Amino acid sequence: MYTFKIYSFVSQLPDKWDCVAAENIFLTQSYLTVLETSGPVNMTFHFIGIFKQDQLVGVAVSQFLDLSSITSFGERDHRVKTLIRSYAFKNISSKVLVIGNNMLTGQNGYSFTDELDESQGFTILKDAVNSIRSILSKKGLKPQLIIFKDYSKVAVSLFDKTIFKSYFTFTTQPNMVFTISENWNSFDDYLSCLSKKYRDQYKRSRKKAEDVSKRKLSLSEIEDYSPRIHELYMNVAKNAPFNTFYLSENHFETFKRTLKDNFLFYGYFLEDKLIGFNTLIKNGSDIDTYFLGYDQDFQKEKMLYLNMLYDMIAYSINKKYRRIIFARTALEIKSSVGAVAVETYGMMKHSNPLLNVFIGRFFRYFEPKSNWQVRKPFKE
Repeated sequence: MYTFKIYSFVSQLPDKWDCVAAENIFLTQSYLTVLETSGPVNMTFHFIGIFKQDQLVGVAVSQFLDLSSITSFGERDHRVKTLIRSYAFKNISSKVLVIGNNMLTGQNGYSFTDELDESQGFTILKDAVNSIRSILSKKGLKPQLIIFKDYSKVAVSLFDKTIFKSYFTFTTQPNMVFTISENWNSFDDYLSCLSKKYRDQYKRSRKKAEDVSKRKLSLSEIEDYSPRIHELYMNVAKNAPFNTFYLSENHFETFKRTLKDNFLFYGYFLEDKLIGFNTLIKNGSDIDTYFLGYDQDFQKEKMLYLNMLYDMIAYSINKKYRRIIFARTALEIKSSVGAVAVETYGMMKHSNPLLNVFIGRFFRYFEPKSNWQVRKPFKE
């Protein structure tokens, strides 16, 4: 007999929570504390514990987003489409409940032990959704859109189709994943595997950034540069094809203070001016890329973004990680350094039965299109 409990605060989580979440840092209490203390202002968190009798056998995260407070959902699309999207999300789908983590790419929303069958776990999470909806509705925040986010093709096939029959199955932009070869002991080994065209790309990018220095920032430095960091982050965020939240100004310093050495922050400087940054999170044998920012005036001239990708690869190879999770966006340039697209799937449902009939059409219209060419940078 399975039961579940809904928690509103990290301090309420059961003692064994981290044991169940151990293989994924994004489900641990430390990371959830970062969300709780410095998450986006339009986001509310709930945590789900699944029990078999008194034994904790599953954990999950939910995020409620109030999109009515977002001033921009992304400014890259055609103006008419941007206006229509803004109207739709502010008026008919502004209250969104996500089972998963909308701030990350990949399955970081749940973890089940062997005592809980995965298909059964998803069914229990659907029941938990009803409880969270009730909690939110009492606060005047009734969700209009329910989303189960970022599942593999195998995992999404385990959702009971009779129980989830009113949900629309969708796929979005893929997760770009870079797999590190067992034969690479250094960054030079990676470079030697590139074809001439892509070795030339690497050399060109490094030459462009010869006068740019990079260094790992401490907590105190992140605090000192906080206003500039937020400015650089917003430069990139506002140009994204679609946004449902914006990070608070103290997010990165809170992250560093809480996760310590598991969170890495690198600043890029031209003379003494911070012109860009990127962040990495250690997650078991994976390195997850997190948010970054740069000054548009220097991005193209110094090929900042491409240089950041190479730096991430070099670090991960040198530290013997297995994969780099490059996430969504900028698919082609990530492909050019060796990342491969991995499809992810989700389930969604609108609370209005009539709108839900057309949810597939709405999704296909509003989902940002990205035409890109798969690159093959390695020798064949």
